[in-house]
Amino acid sequence: MKKFDYIIIGSGIVGCSLAYFLKKHSNSVLLIDKNSDVCLGASGAAGAFLSPLLGIDNSFKDLVNKALKFSTSFYNNNFPKSFVQAGTIRIPKNKIDKEKFESYIPYMSFPFEEKEGGYYFPVGSTIKPEDICKELSFDIEKLFNYDVKSIKESENSWILNDEIKARKLFLCTGANLSLINEEYFKLRAVWGQKIDILSSTEIFNNYHKECSISKSIEENGKYKISIGATHNRFEDDMSDSSFNLGLKDINYIKHNEKTLEIIQNDTKKLLERANDILTLKEIELINVKIGARASSVDYFPMVGALINSKKSFEVYPHIKKGAFIKDEQLILYKNLYTLNGVGGRGFVLAPYLAKVLSEFIINGSEIEKDVLNFRLFKRWARKEGKSL
Repeated sequence: MKKFDYIIIGSGIVGCSLAYFLKKHSNSVLLIDKNSDVCLGASGAAGAFLSPLLGIDNSFKDLVNKALKFSTSFYNNNFPKSFVQAGTIRIPKNKIDKEKFESYIPYMSFPFEEKEGGYYFPVGSTIKPEDICKELSFDIEKLFNYDVKSIKESENSWILNDEIKARKLFLCTGANLSLINEEYFKLRAVWGQKIDILSSTEIFNNYHKECSISKSIEENGKYKISIGATHNRFEDDMSDSSFNLGLKDINYIKHNEKTLEIIQNDTKKLLERANDILTLKEIELINVKIGARASSVDYFPMVGALINSKKSFEVYPHIKKGAFIKDEQLILYKNLYTLNGVGGRGFVLAPYLAKVLSEFIINGSEIEKDVLNFRLFKRWARKEGKSL
């Protein structure tokens, strides 16, 4: 049985970022994915826009903007070929939205100026998703087309499919939670679509209104532009379509009519929203990608050790009655960690949180409480107690 210090399941921007930072401390790192390459899930379908979170000061805004400062510097310093610094013009959707923007001015965390009926933030940028994931994971051992069906705890290690052993296991599986049998650990799958077009229109900045438009890149005498993204939360069973978390390489398979109808409608929607920002001329659609972003119930990411709810209730049954208990008293799964729930800001949050988690693993450094899994468990436990 092959053994590794660290195994990461999921090779999107989260898994690749974590692999990058763990590799600094060990050569025994394995990156696993059910797909045939890195960045073929939600990360590959992302517009990968990096821009500030606006609003009054709160802990989520602080987290996002702290991560933005770190990630833009990290990308630019280490992977400049995959990083496009273009600035972002945020345009209010209507008069009410403009008034809201103006009310946020005292709380702006980044320099800005008024421009083209909106607010221009020089910090705004984009990342080339596939390129950055390949660069982050360049010298990492990988196992593709590998479906992890079971993980079992064994002597403080984890066994995958009775075949591979991890001293520490990290689940970066996005919206697919099939490996985590814990009711408190919940995610919402928000399906998004990104399109790439060629146009005769040159664009010098990123834009955001009801969709995001990237700065253009010259290609064969025209300009390549990325437009994203849609937000679909399907209530119906979508297992008979490509909007199915169990499928692999979803952007390289033949879509059925049900899937194509949704894709075509979302493409039309994205082009209409983009043309509401700028007039795009001589459009040629060259690429469409879909993927399921993973968002937690409170929008904060889900980072760190997982709580074993069954054993915690056995030792501390009074938790269900609302009794206070310190985080460190809860019973954890040993050497099992998550980095997940980054939602639509994965390319902003992933490098920052990967560094935070790796420093926790290596040095025991503290992780900010807002992103720890303890919060989810405690809320769920109180809710469970009330139903008894």
